[in-house]
Amino acid sequence: MTYIVTDACVKCKFMDCVEVCPVDCFYEGENFLVIHPDECIDCGVCEPECPVDAIKPDTEDTADAKWLKINTEFAKIWPNISRKGEPPADADAFRDETGKFEKYFSPKPGSGS
Repeated sequence: MTYIVTDACVKCKFMDCVEVCPVDCFYEGENFLVIHPDECIDCGVCEPECPVDAIKPDTEDTADAKWLKINTEFAKIWPNISRKGEPPADADAFRDETGKFEKYFSPKPGSGS
């Protein structure tokens, strides 16, 4: 099992999860974070820290294979992030929206830390 980041993170990217990760397995895109599944130690401390409930165990029903693939793929090419940064200024406006990945996802890397 590993933890993965899902649709709710797109355009929110609050990064509270990054602060508590003991192994720095988060990677930053322009408007989304991912977890590297081979680096995650399955401790679960990140899951309750996410204010938009975007982090799920990959064994949960809502966490289909799509999210594991997305997290794996982008963790390989985006910069690692180990410190909490500033969320987007308009993050709260997207907090409750669904289907954000298809509408807003950017494959561009973030700045990392």
